[in-house]
Amino acid sequence: MREIGLEHLAAIARGAAVLGTGGGGDPYIGRLMARAALREHGPVELVPLEEVPDEAMVLPVAGMGAPTVMVEKPPAIEEISAAVEAICGYLGRRPTHIACAEVGGVNSLIPVAAAARLGLPLIDADGMGRAFPELQMFIPAMYGVAASPMAMADDKGNRSVIDTVSNHWTERLARAATVEMGGSATTVLYAMDGATARQAMVPATLSLSAELGELVAEHRATGDAPQAVAARLGGRVLFAGKVLDVERRTVGGFARGVARLSGNGELRLSFQNEHLLAELDGTPVASTPDLICVLDTQTGDPITTEGLRYGQRVTVLAAPCDPRWRTPEGLALAGPRYFGYDLDPVPLA
Repeated sequence: MREIGLEHLAAIARGAAVLGTGGGGDPYIGRLMARAALREHGPVELVPLEEVPDEAMVLPVAGMGAPTVMVEKPPAIEEISAAVEAICGYLGRRPTHIACAEVGGVNSLIPVAAAARLGLPLIDADGMGRAFPELQMFIPAMYGVAASPMAMADDKGNRSVIDTVSNHWTERLARAATVEMGGSATTVLYAMDGATARQAMVPATLSLSAELGELVAEHRATGDAPQAVAARLGGRVLFAGKVLDVERRTVGGFARGVARLSGNGELRLSFQNEHLLAELDGTPVASTPDLICVLDTQTGDPITTEGLRYGQRVTVLAAPCDPRWRTPEGLALAGPRYFGYDLDPVPLA
C-alpha cells in the first residue's frame, strides 16, 4: 500500500487487532474515527519506513488508558489535534510525519485519523510490533529515545505536557493523569527524527495488518482462519475451546484479569490490557514478549480482552515478537518478570 483509503480500514482494523494481542483498544472505535477523518480529508499517504528522510520530525500518536473505558468513552478527533498542538508548542517544531506508537486495535487507526486531519503522511511502521500496556515498552526506548516531552489531551478540553527524568517516570505521571482524565486520553510522545525512526521502528506493520485482515476474510468461509494467521506469522496454534469465565477489572488505568478456557485441558490467560501469559493445565506454553492472540474459531475475527465473554468458541495462537524484545534490554522492559511472573520467556517450539 502507498495510501490508506476507506476501502482499507476494515482489513487494517481486523489485522491490527490480531497483532494487538488482545489490547490496543477496540478496533471498531478506531475504524469509526479513521473513516470520519478520511471522508472529510481524503486518503492518507503511507510512507515505507526506509523512505523517511533523516531530517523528518516523526510524531507517534496513540490512545492511553484501559480498553474497557475506551469502549464507553471513545477518543474524539479534536483530542488528537489538541495533543499535537500542545507538543508542537513545547518543542517549537511542526511534525513532518505521523507514526503508530503500537500496532493494535484503535492505536493503529488513531494515527490514520491524525494524519488525515493534519494533512501529513503516515509511516508504515510502529514502535512495538504488537501492543503493550505501558508506554516505556517501546523499541525506540532501547535506542535512547525519550518518551517525553509527552502531550496529553482529553474529551473535556484539558491539555498537558509532561517532561520527565526517565521513561518510567513518564509512564507513572501520564498514567495518573489518564486516570484523572476519566480512564483514557490521547497522547503524542517519543518524538524522533527520521534517521532514528528508520533504525528503531518496526517496519511494514500497517501493511502486515491489512494483509492479516484480508487473510482472515479469505479464510472465513472455510473456518481455518486461525491456522492461516498462525502460519503467516510464523507461530502456532496453542489451544481451541470454549471460554469458561473471565475475571476482569479496571485498576490503575489498566484492564487486568484472567480468562479460563476449556477444551483439551484448561487454558488460563492472564492479561494487563494485552495477553501476557498462557498456561495449559498449569504449565506455561506462551508468554510475553511473544504475541498471544485470541481469535473466534469459526470466523477468525480477533477478540480483544474486553471482548472476551463466557461461551465463546475461540482459538488461541502464539507468534514470535520482534527479536529486539528478546534481548536483555527488551526483556527488562516487557519480559515475564517485569509483570511479576516468576519465569523466563517461554520458547515458541
